[in-house]
Amino acid sequence: MSKAKEPGVGPDTAHEEGFSGRIHGSIARALGIAIVSGQHQPGDVLNNEIDASERLKVSRSAYREAIRILAAKGLVESRPKTGTRVSPRTRWSLLDPEVLAWFFESEPSESFLQELYELRMIVEPAAAALAAERRDDAQLERMRAALVAMQHHTLATEAGQAADRDFHDTVLEATSNAPLFTLSSSIGAAVRWTTIFKQRDRELARDPMPDHWKVFDAIAAGRADQARQAMEKLVGLALEDTHAAIERRPIR
Repeated sequence: MSKAKEPGVGPDTAHEEGFSGRIHGSIARALGIAIVSGQHQPGDVLNNEIDASERLKVSRSAYREAIRILAAKGLVESRPKTGTRVSPRTRWSLLDPEVLAWFFESEPSESFLQELYELRMIVEPAAAALAAERRDDAQLERMRAALVAMQHHTLATEAGQAADRDFHDTVLEATSNAPLFTLSSSIGAAVRWTTIFKQRDRELARDPMPDHWKVFDAIAAGRADQARQAMEKLVGLALEDTHAAIERRPIR
């Protein structure tokens, strides 16, 4: 069992977050990235509050709040006498949008990327089928507007990526299934970060718009089976794009 050393959160990072109560967010982010990237392994014990706050040159309350953030996401567990320990991966809130962001700010493993697409393949085709049966006119218009914006801005831009997330969010909303819609922030984060990952070295060679329009057309026509199949194809092609991006990754 090793004693984990906290990553630095120097003045530059603190300045980015601002000094008005946001330093703890910067500390949590740095520690979170270190944990999900494997720098800190499950079972590792972090430095105690006094030592860590002195080394990072932050207040003890800021460091304590950062640990609370990580604990709420299941990444660490604090106990009297034993200190703060990195939790087993099975306890991590992997669908928390911030945790997903931390994975992609380091270097997500191929297995983790595969798992995200497996989740999307389970959830989104079924959601598209329900949306075809239950969507209303306002939701259809929002889907259409999102695709128009996505086509105009392209996925190479933040505006295009936001429009892509809006489309997928609205599909989930159109299921009229409240528990399912609670996954929208997680699915949206998975869509966002995998999209960025796919084209971080070069733009997508394939135009994703026709596949998105096929999903929309099937939902608009109320054809549940076609909507399911179209979404399965969309997610499957996105996975192929991601595999291509993985093959282009430099060997470290």
